[in-house]
Amino acid sequence: MNVIGKVTVLPQLPPSIARLSELAYNLYWSWTPHAQALYSELDPQVWENFGQNPVRTLLEVPQARLDEVATDKGYQTRYKAVMADFDAYMNLKKTWASKNAPEMKPVAYFSMEYGFHESLPIYSGGLGVLAGDHCKSASDLGLPFTAVGMLFHQGYFRQLFDKDGWQNEAYDEMDLTTLPITPARTPDGQEARVSVRIGNREIQVRVWNLIIGRIRVLLLDTNVPENSEEDRKLTARLYGGNQELRVQQYVLLGVAGIRALRALEVPAAVYHMNEGHAALLGLERIREDVEKGLDFRTALETVASSTLFTTHTPVAAGNDAFAYDLMDRYLADWPALLSTTREELYELARHDQNWDGQTVPAFSMTVFALRMSRAANGVSELHGEVSRDMWKFLYPGAEAEEVPIGHVTNGAHNLTFTSQAMRDLLSTVLPKDWTERLEDEQMWKAVDQLSDAQLSNVQLETKREMIAFIRVRMREQMLRNGAGAADVAATDSLMDENALTIGFARRFATYKRATLLFRDRERLARIVNNPERPVQFVFAGKAHPADNPGKAFIQEIYKMSQEPEFRGKIVILENYDMNVARHLVQGVDIWLNNPRRPLEASGTSGMKASFNGSPNFSVLDGWWREGYDGTNGWPIGEEREYADLNVQDDADAYSLYQTLEDDIVPRYYGEAKGEDSWAYSVRRSIETVSPRFSMQRQVIDYVQKFYLPLGTRGQEVAANGSAQAHAIAGWKTWVRQQWPYTSLSAHAELPATCHPGQTAPISASVNPAGISLDELRVEAVLSRAGHLTRFELENRGDGTFSADVPLAESGLYSVGVRMIPEMDGLSNELEAGLIKWATAR
Repeated sequence: MNVIGKVTVLPQLPPSIARLSELAYNLYWSWTPHAQALYSELDPQVWENFGQNPVRTLLEVPQARLDEVATDKGYQTRYKAVMADFDAYMNLKKTWASKNAPEMKPVAYFSMEYGFHESLPIYSGGLGVLAGDHCKSASDLGLPFTAVGMLFHQGYFRQLFDKDGWQNEAYDEMDLTTLPITPARTPDGQEARVSVRIGNREIQVRVWNLIIGRIRVLLLDTNVPENSEEDRKLTARLYGGNQELRVQQYVLLGVAGIRALRALEVPAAVYHMNEGHAALLGLERIREDVEKGLDFRTALETVASSTLFTTHTPVAAGNDAFAYDLMDRYLADWPALLSTTREELYELARHDQNWDGQTVPAFSMTVFALRMSRAANGVSELHGEVSRDMWKFLYPGAEAEEVPIGHVTNGAHNLTFTSQAMRDLLSTVLPKDWTERLEDEQMWKAVDQLSDAQLSNVQLETKREMIAFIRVRMREQMLRNGAGAADVAATDSLMDENALTIGFARRFATYKRATLLFRDRERLARIVNNPERPVQFVFAGKAHPADNPGKAFIQEIYKMSQEPEFRGKIVILENYDMNVARHLVQGVDIWLNNPRRPLEASGTSGMKASFNGSPNFSVLDGWWREGYDGTNGWPIGEEREYADLNVQDDADAYSLYQTLEDDIVPRYYGEAKGEDSWAYSVRRSIETVSPRFSMQRQVIDYVQKFYLPLGTRGQEVAANGSAQAHAIAGWKTWVRQQWPYTSLSAHAELPATCHPGQTAPISASVNPAGISLDELRVEAVLSRAGHLTRFELENRGDGTFSADVPLAESGLYSVGVRMIPEMDGLSNELEAGLIKWATAR
């Protein structure tokens, strides 16, 4: 047909169910299965066919069916119960924030991707789902919080396997009229539009509202008639283009995102950059302050004082760095707008790269984000350690443990991923308000009151649902690829509900080692084909469209699943999304994760499985290094790194097989009671992981560690026309100018041996090159067993510093003396990035 126009005919909801439309436009339903059931009951086939999307379901269901349920007493009862819960949630006044952080200032949270629900596919994987969960818990806790992101019209790709198991990508254009979004409107009622200059083009950006419980997300969209065809594609695909496109998208997210907040008069005092994609928001915030009359360096200090940066990966590919000439194409106007030079601006992002055998300066989004913020964190304890070591070159002379990058270990949104059956069971032993106290570890001890039978019955129910889902998906895949009738029919009996079932689902990045399980094929075949104690595996995951090695891993597993000894024992599902993820984390018995340590920054899928009573079986990396306590799952390999990757793979594969054979399989099929039983492992996984790795705990950590302090400091630094920012900027300029001319020498009277408690006289002589001695901290640094102890030397007033430094513990000490510039009001003692170590005298 020659389409000349489109019209959306909205349903006429009967008064008794009129609020179904209101609920459909608030993603509260995405973590409320009873709310979802109201829509699926209208037409289960429509609900499934259109990605479990309430808005689309209401559009597709015939008026007669709406009229029918409006008079159905059972439906009315369920509808009223859901709406009562929804109203209670939305109108709750005594939230966690009101009781524990009433002085908290509003937060603006920026992320490239968000995973709220599969019907809004503007996420690719863990980063987006984490951002979505962060928003959900910000709502649950009652935070003053607004998120900013992009509305990708084609989202991330839909994954299709061909008959040989090779991943192909399909991109579907979303119909915005069927999404739970509405045009954002300015205070005077106009549709919100902002513009941003990218290169030599002025691009118009439409802003959409997405409501997540009590908070909102602003989504940026360039697909408007005023823009050229190319510019309309800037918000077409997530991670779908080349470096040129990515840079333009980052300008759009950062600059247009800030302008959207301003156009809508959304208050923000703290700015949280979720990964380096959002780093360019600092450009626009500095421009605003420069326009008000501040100089560049004062504006930089003002902006950075209220900014938090979260880094998510130690993998090089996840830390974008761009050639200067590429950045010139899109940032050429910015130095003038900021009243600075190109050199000074780019130096804030400089990270030298080895490209084609040559060292060249590059514009690193991660470095820029670190320099544009005064607080930074990794996403697990180990990742914090790795990040401090990875970025310590930004603080020459500092040891890794001193680098000012902290950590907040990731969590997951319990209610999004815990099955309704498990939630109902938990409600029988947990207090009435348990969903508001998810982080309360003491509360979760009540799980001990659940009987073995109660737990196994619920888990069998969700396992059956997962198996039914897998069979439908595999049948669809086989029919599409022209499989024979026998193969299609075999899907009806695929997987055994009584067999130990292990799940593995995540991005197919090669460091996640999806194929490690197949390292010893014969041994694996014996494990899965044991007639008395069979084991089966289900895999799912997407590789980035440009990641052929990752696609090869998918194909290898697919082909392995077709081998006679593994047919029906190994299954790999296509099109991994949040729907697949929910089915798997709710249905498997064990969650497998075997990344190459220490490259897994955190990982969250295993947490979600544990919420449902599925213990983790994982390498001690990311969150599991903190989560494993010896009772709630099993480790793979040792807590160490390897110089030889093949040796590491061999060792970890051996550990995987041995633990499966000797510990997991016997426990699952055994009939032991008490602490040796399978039910004990299930209980321990629920009660230890649910509170500690809840998204509620994670967001509370962000509030207490970062949002509250940054809100206070940002306000102080910006007060009185940014007087403190001006003082800090001026001091840094002066100290950095003079630093090369300073000198430091030291002498230590160290005996060959001594006893704990003795002291060592240490003295130092300083040439301050005009810097006040009161602004120099001179300290002895004792390194013992890889840990630093610092002891400040006393200023004698004549350029000499000295102290008797205690040697408290036995052991071998290395002793040094160093000098650090300091002033009141800095965010941390290494903020100036200057350290000078003494020469011996």
